[in-house]
Amino acid sequence: MKINKKIIKELSDYLEEFNLTELEYTEKDTKIKVSKNNVTLSNPTYSNTGEKVAETSNLGTKKISGIQVTSPIIGTAYHAPEPGAKKFVEIGKKIKKGETVMIVEAMKTMNHVPSTSDGVVKEICVKDGQPVEFGQTIIILE
Repeated sequence: MKINKKIIKELSDYLEEFNLTELEYTEKDTKIKVSKNNVTLSNPTYSNTGEKVAETSNLGTKKISGIQVTSPIIGTAYHAPEPGAKKFVEIGKKIKKGETVMIVEAMKTMNHVPSTSDGVVKEICVKDGQPVEFGQTIIILE
C-alpha cells in the first residue's frame, strides 16, 4: 500500500484551519486518522452550573478564575444574532442568569446559549465564527 502524503498534508492543514483536534478520512478500504494533542487536561471540568473551575495542561498550570459558561453542543459560535448586528456580550458588560451570551449553530439550527450565572464578562474565549466543541469554555464571568 502506498501512502498518499498529499492527503495527509491536506488533513493536517484542515486541523489547523478549522481548529480541530482530530480528523478521520475514509475512502474504499483506506482509512486515515490525523490528530493533534497539544494540550492534555487532567481532571477536566466542564461546568454549566456556574461553579469556579481550574484547568491544568502539560504546558504548565493555567488557572482560570471566574465562572465559565461552556458550549452545550458542537457547532459554530456567533457573537451576534446576525452579521453586523450588536453583539450579545462585550468585556465588562453586566449580564444576568439566562441572558443569551452567544449563538452556537449546528446543522443549520441557531442555538442560543444562556448565561449560567449573573456576573460581569471577564473574557470572551472564542472568536466570532469559530468552531466550538461540547464543553468548551466560551466566556468567563467574574
